[in-house]
Amino acid sequence: MQNIMKPHKLASYLGIFLFYIILLYSQALAFTPLKKDKFIYFQDEFYTIKDNDTLTDLAVKFKVGYEALLLANPGVDPWVPTPGTKIIIPKKILIPPDFILNKKTYILINLPEMRLYYFDRGNFMTFPIGIGDEGKLTPLGTYYIARKKEKPFWFPPPSIRAEDPDLPEVVPPGPDNPMGEYALYLDRGLYTIHGTNKPYSIGRRTTHGCFRLYPEEIKFLYYKVSLKTPVYVIYEPYKVALEGNILYLQAFPDIEKRIKNPFPYIIKKIEKLIPEGFTYRIDLLTVDKILENPDGLVHKIGILKRLE
Repeated sequence: MQNIMKPHKLASYLGIFLFYIILLYSQALAFTPLKKDKFIYFQDEFYTIKDNDTLTDLAVKFKVGYEALLLANPGVDPWVPTPGTKIIIPKKILIPPDFILNKKTYILINLPEMRLYYFDRGNFMTFPIGIGDEGKLTPLGTYYIARKKEKPFWFPPPSIRAEDPDLPEVVPPGPDNPMGEYALYLDRGLYTIHGTNKPYSIGRRTTHGCFRLYPEEIKFLYYKVSLKTPVYVIYEPYKVALEGNILYLQAFPDIEKRIKNPFPYIIKKIEKLIPEGFTYRIDLLTVDKILENPDGLVHKIGILKRLE
């Protein structure tokens, strides 16, 4: 006799399966508590390249930004990496003191880093993002979440339709909608924090000023973020922090060439961190090397010393 699973048992097993999928998903996207005098979070991971791997696929697999993965692994061919090569999956982040504002809940977007931070009552989450292409970067400043929409329609603005006249005036929800399944609309301009139908675009400059997130991450953020939440768009390629007696630097390319003299710019940041009665010593060669080739990794660059 053929063994056929009864419908109610099948539904029960499916329910248990979905429960554990949701549980794992929520754990993967859990908040991290901010700790006093702590500015370095998470650890970089490592992966050994296998046959048919590409850095594009690995960025999506590990939910990191594509450009961040390239920066962390200079010299690795993104399309045909050599099997057996050990690469860095950049997960460690530096949250400088000036990112931690005197507000309960807010979003902070750092354009050169291509990363969004969501701070909520002493905890935070952070996601890689796609940002505006050259000449289309979002203006810096303070915004607010004005409205939220599940399964948004996309109304291509005139600038985009001028580039692609075949675009319809309205793109309904579905696989052809570049906004994905969820959207958080900002209060001015046509700027939106949304999902994407092209996960490979995360961590790149591919938008007209909006911010793209991986589909599962915008879904999580969509249900967490309230209306009127402030959104701060900043431009900070050089993040500096003092943790314990160690000075750290995390540097990204100055994508818009806005900081003409990065070394004195960083020194000014360091000096604001030094407590009274102390001085510091930095490794000039290390800093110079980082500035010559910013890799997005967290580096020790100096130490705190007590004045004698």
